[in-house]
Amino acid sequence: MEILAATTAEGATYAVGVGTLALINAGLAQSKNHSGLLWFLLSLILGPFATFCIVVFCSKQPDRL
Repeated sequence: MEILAATTAEGATYAVGVGTLALINAGLAQSKNHSGLLWFLLSLILGPFATFCIVVFCSKQPDRL
């Protein structure tokens, strides 16, 4: 039972970390006028690589009316 409890706790910690990073990436993408939802979903799959892509490759787009 102790092994199962440790595995569950580690999995929960990992899920919280990935979810937090995805929310941060969504906000970062929105600040550059990109789709927050799209980058949130990509961040769930790509993780820190998505953050790198947003920072390095996504320039700020003009404001939409």
